[in-house]
Amino acid sequence: MPCIRTDLAMEAFENTDGSGIPGVRVSHWDADGVDITEVVVTDNEAAQQLDKPKGSYLTLECPLLLERDPDARLAMAALLAEELARLIPEGDGYAPVLVVGLGNRAITPDSLGPGVVDRTLVTRHILAGPRTGSPMNSVCAVAPGVLGITGIESMDIVEALAKAVQPRAIVCVDSLAARDSRRIGCTIQLTDTGIQPGAGVGNHRKALTEQSVGAPVISVGMPTVVYAATLARDAFEWLSAREDGGEDHEAALSDMERTLLGADIGEMIVTPREIDAIVQDAAGIIASGINRALQPALSDSEIAAMMN
Repeated sequence: MPCIRTDLAMEAFENTDGSGIPGVRVSHWDADGVDITEVVVTDNEAAQQLDKPKGSYLTLECPLLLERDPDARLAMAALLAEELARLIPEGDGYAPVLVVGLGNRAITPDSLGPGVVDRTLVTRHILAGPRTGSPMNSVCAVAPGVLGITGIESMDIVEALAKAVQPRAIVCVDSLAARDSRRIGCTIQLTDTGIQPGAGVGNHRKALTEQSVGAPVISVGMPTVVYAATLARDAFEWLSAREDGGEDHEAALSDMERTLLGADIGEMIVTPREIDAIVQDAAGIIASGINRALQPALSDSEIAAMMN
């Protein structure tokens, strides 16, 4: 079976032979027009087979997001808020939740994390003094940039911040890579396993996990890219199936990938022409879900007023 490149646990599971994997539970349901898939990885062997850490992976899918359907956007934000609220440990309002936006602002497909931070309602500075009965929870946020610009690992920055602010949870937002290009811009994955910055494009960095930073790490992401090799492989397989009834051409596929797409500059990724609008919309939806989850006592209009 060829190795696929994806950050989505549901796609990693879909790439199996369909007979199921011991140690993996998969559930599907629908809510408000959003397709929801939960993949729970319960043992180390299953985690190695899927190349995903043990934990729960919840995927929300709604193709209508690409049509900028307002009802779909509201439904996705509401469901994300509901599921995110379940993962964040309860607190007394003093211990903040730290929102981390990973990625490079200068590269559009990688700018989702910073875009979400820009739209997150931060309140820690407001609540730093004596409590006055405010219904707000303490929230702080940071977009640490990328190693190539700052010279500092994102993990090192977040680790230092966690020591300083002692958050009760960390919510990390990052761009993801998908196996299926149709999932770009309309799929959100939520997981309690932490995050591996740069993993989606093969740029592995130090992981952000509860073990590394001392607080639960919840990651939220949306696919914004697909590997060029993945698209080429799909096209080749489709043409081969039409010509000879699906004969196995794995050796030829691997050779094509090495020859045409294994350039010295590294592996290439593909993103849609409309990625600017896709990322802006995604940042708004994810930020709305985060704000609702972290500030349940505030209405949407109150959150919007606080942001202005």
